[in-house]
Amino acid sequence: MIVAIIISSITGFAVAWVIQMLKMQSIQKELKSTEGMLESEKLIKETLRKENAIAFQLKETVELDFAKKLKEAEMALRIMDEDILLLQKNNEETEALLKAGQPEIHQLKLKLIEANNSIARYKAQLGK
Repeated sequence: MIVAIIISSITGFAVAWVIQMLKMQSIQKELKSTEGMLESEKLIKETLRKENAIAFQLKETVELDFAKKLKEAEMALRIMDEDILLLQKNNEETEALLKAGQPEIHQLKLKLIEANNSIARYKAQLGK
């Protein structure tokens, strides 16, 4: 009877040991799977961080380029406005000189401008 108790104890211990070993193997497989998933998530996170940094740099570059082009356009507009003002002043001075010194040439100039405007209107009407 004592032998049966010892044999059943050893058998129970062996069965319990096998069950524990199987559970341990299952847990180790899950641990490896979880570690692999964690590593994959870390790589994805690192990749996204790098892509985000690149996108941010690109955004900054585009904004700087846009600001530079905007300043150039504003400068060009300012220059064009100044040129227009100078042309208007020059035209007014020329017109005043012509009107004062040679009224006939001034009248011919006005008629030429009117003729050019009429021609432009006719061309626009034909173009439609």
